[in-house]
Amino acid sequence: MSTNRFAGRAVLRSGAAVLLVLAILRFYQFLPVNNTTVALSLLLGILGISTWWGLAEATVASVAAMLGFNFWFLPPVGTLTIQDPQNWVALLAFMVTAVTASQLSARARRRTAEAETRRVEIERLYALLQAMLFTGNARKTIREFVNRVVQVFGCEAAALYYHPADEVVRSGPESKVVSDHDLRAVAETEGVTIDAQRGLATAAVRLGGRPLGSLALIGPLPTAQSVRAMVNLVALALERARALEDASHAEAARQSEVLKSALLDALAHDIKTPLTSIKAAVGNLLRGNTERDLLTIIDEEADRLNGLAAEVIAMARIEAGKMHLEKGPVEVMGLVTAVLQEYAGALQGRAVKVAAREDLPPAEADGEFVEQVLKQLVENALNYSPKGSPVTISAEQKGAKIVIGVADRGPGIEENERGRIFEKFFRGRQHRFSTRGTGMGLAIAKGIVEAHGERIWVESEPGEGSVFYFSLAAGGDKKH
Repeated sequence: MSTNRFAGRAVLRSGAAVLLVLAILRFYQFLPVNNTTVALSLLLGILGISTWWGLAEATVASVAAMLGFNFWFLPPVGTLTIQDPQNWVALLAFMVTAVTASQLSARARRRTAEAETRRVEIERLYALLQAMLFTGNARKTIREFVNRVVQVFGCEAAALYYHPADEVVRSGPESKVVSDHDLRAVAETEGVTIDAQRGLATAAVRLGGRPLGSLALIGPLPTAQSVRAMVNLVALALERARALEDASHAEAARQSEVLKSALLDALAHDIKTPLTSIKAAVGNLLRGNTERDLLTIIDEEADRLNGLAAEVIAMARIEAGKMHLEKGPVEVMGLVTAVLQEYAGALQGRAVKVAAREDLPPAEADGEFVEQVLKQLVENALNYSPKGSPVTISAEQKGAKIVIGVADRGPGIEENERGRIFEKFFRGRQHRFSTRGTGMGLAIAKGIVEAHGERIWVESEPGEGSVFYFSLAAGGDKKH
């Protein structure tokens, strides 16, 4: 449809060009002028046609001008016959001059349009660069880039594949024209590919020969030079964002080490020793039934502080690599029963489900440390789920591993926090100030599990709850 419309416009412009030439010829028929004046006027008209419409229309006008000039002004007038050889030379010179002038005018017009196009695209790239300068991490840089490309360049859609994270970011459903598989394949190529028929441009994003991903644009498309500039720009922006993230993580790690040292100094040395004396004194007072309610509160708070000091010391051992495991066969159901008995008071009012086979083989592990891991996961479920909501403890054998899980019906963990949930001192945004704790419990659990050569992980959906799993080596058949 667009091709037919373009052809129709070209025919109309060519017809208008012929009419303009005829108008000039008819005008000079009634004036006493020489042939040179007529020829110059025709040349000026042809130059104007070339400037306004293009070379094709100017060429048609040149042919019409040559024929009309011969018919009305070169003797014998009224015929296309030329008697004087000099008139043949003049007519040929007029034709060559008209066509050459049309070509030069069209070329100048085309170059002017190209220069204007480049100017507009440079302004758009500059606007894109300004937007990229204010992004601070790779994920945000990618999303900002994809949205800005569509806004600034007027594309229908855009998609960017980021290889280090194996992530595809799209501006909208229109970008589904190019699949994730295609984007991953483009990342392994070089150069820019523009498919005008599909209205699709693709290019690999590279920095120093290192593949970072790929870019796809869905029409209307910018020039190939602009696409190259875009991928170079996004490569530099991603590298800048990565450098900023690395610097931020390095600073965060430094501050974390400072905080850890401060906690170790303050708690391990200044609290652990006096807590032992406090605990002994409170125990004696409780046996005398003196001020029992108050002493019970003191006892509970002393337990909490004692647990805090134990966490700090455990973290220090893990960090120093001084955790000594005494592995042996551990009955998983016995472990679960012991933990549930210890937390019986806190679990009152909750439905507790234990899902485990009776013929589950023992695990090969340090029973004391593994019990500490399970306690931490149960305590985590109690702290981060509504009172009265159920808690499920599962244990099953998967190959040579025993996988133990603790599930809750809490608010879940946000996607951007799942990767940090086992970091030291990390607290989720929603519970940072509403739930007691140091943020060391899951980090300690992770350290204990990894010291066994196993792994711990979480599966969670916002609003659906969380399930924490850890694996242990199966020790063999269950003994009867």
